[in-house]
Amino acid sequence: MPTHPRAGTPALPEDLVDVGDLLAAYDDRHPDPDDPGQRVSFGTAGHRGSSLRTTFNDDHIAATSQAICEYRAQQGIDGPLFIGRDTHALSEPAWVTAIEVFQANGVHVEADADDAFTPTPAVSHAILTHNRAGVSGIADGVVVTPSHNPPPDGGFKYNPPSGGPADNDATGWIADRANELLAAKLDGVRRRPLDRSGLARYDFIGEYVSDLPSVLDLDAIREAGVRIGADPLGGASVAYWEAIAERYRLDLTVVNPAVDPQFGFMTLDWDGKIRMDCSSPYAMASLVQRRGEFRIATGNDADSDRHGIVTADGLMNPNHFLAVAIGYLFAHRPGWSPDAGVGKTAVSSSMIDWVAADLGRKLVETPVGFKWFVSGLLDGSIGFGGEESAGASFLRRDGSVWTTDKDGIILALLASEITAVTGETPSERYRALTARFGEPAYARTDVATGPEAKAKLGKLSAGDVAAAELAGDPITERLTSAPGNGAALGGLKVVTEGGWFAARPSGTEDVYKVYAESFRDPQHLRRIQDEAQEVVTAALR
Repeated sequence: MPTHPRAGTPALPEDLVDVGDLLAAYDDRHPDPDDPGQRVSFGTAGHRGSSLRTTFNDDHIAATSQAICEYRAQQGIDGPLFIGRDTHALSEPAWVTAIEVFQANGVHVEADADDAFTPTPAVSHAILTHNRAGVSGIADGVVVTPSHNPPPDGGFKYNPPSGGPADNDATGWIADRANELLAAKLDGVRRRPLDRSGLARYDFIGEYVSDLPSVLDLDAIREAGVRIGADPLGGASVAYWEAIAERYRLDLTVVNPAVDPQFGFMTLDWDGKIRMDCSSPYAMASLVQRRGEFRIATGNDADSDRHGIVTADGLMNPNHFLAVAIGYLFAHRPGWSPDAGVGKTAVSSSMIDWVAADLGRKLVETPVGFKWFVSGLLDGSIGFGGEESAGASFLRRDGSVWTTDKDGIILALLASEITAVTGETPSERYRALTARFGEPAYARTDVATGPEAKAKLGKLSAGDVAAAELAGDPITERLTSAPGNGAALGGLKVVTEGGWFAARPSGTEDVYKVYAESFRDPQHLRRIQDEAQEVVTAALR
């Protein structure tokens, strides 16, 4: 799809959402339960939508929260529910709706001590900390966030006692029950006005920040004097970066501490929308322009589960940083089990495969979605799990679990640790990897399509692919399930000796995503991309 002519330029007044209209629609609009597009639907990271499209409204959150209460009772989850929210405009009213339902159902809710914004990793950390202590029942949590999505969007994500994104069984049950409640016009939803005095309070920021030395070598960063610029992109990590700088006496500047539900300080993303995607050179243009001020500059999305790494060379491709991070961590974490493997999604760069093989570590290749890494991080069988979309987490220095959800804060700090310990920035270390293994060319593109084709793409079998060659090379594999765990990819991956492509439907837009990589050069990559669309079109006939 074409790049918008204003991509990478500052947002203008006409680009900004009317927050008043957004909030009014949250209360005033009611979904049609007979319209599939207006039902509750959990993608790879919870239910997302917008009140202006009648896809994220009070009814949705009330029904989903009631379903979570019933799911908790069914599963015997009897401890506190930790709840956090990000800085999107719809996050505050959805947070209130959820707590009103949780309190009416007798759930012990723990919210931020200062009613402040809470990053996704801080909620995961809180759940695991509580459950590791083994007191006061089993905890779970909710994060109210659409992640990096545009300002008109809202999101609602459930994290079970494992601390990470819920699996398909849980989200399927919750969504089905929520849609039953929508069809019944919320008959069966218990709710009472928010009682803030009855809310238990949890020091998310204090607990998270004080525990960081267990997962990172912050002393090395301070002693090396790495100059850091951290841009929260108006998200939930603003106060966290300030606390980290102060507590650990780092040379760290929060380059933009502003919080604005319109996100009017952003530069436009590739399609002309405001999107807090810290892996996008367009959304990160302002920070990239300031790269000369810092040795390492980093960005996070609105709920801080993603990371963007900027060096003197510019914004790193997320795949490049994941490969560097894996190579560094497995060489500098002697407390990790020698059997701990590397988790990657099937759409991530093969550079990760080569690094893992060089380390002698098992590679666990999964479908898209961080939920696939949760069990491995919990038991230490996966030392590092990462997605090509700039989301990852890794174990504590002693080999025990840190978070089971993506943590953009520790990945951003890891870039500084790598620089402090090795004397090289992550981009310099990636160049060393390409000198050793070759330089693959990788890209992701979106292809416009319709709902029927998206549904069919998600259910393809290997036998639907008739092509014998891709970009001049014989096809060696046609995959519709992940090699690492056998789970359905929800799409297709086609592999040759010279490269590969994967295609999967978007969960939120009428497009399918094509991920492609050439082990030769950019020209070969473009040929793979072009022929990938032909292969997919033929398979969908």
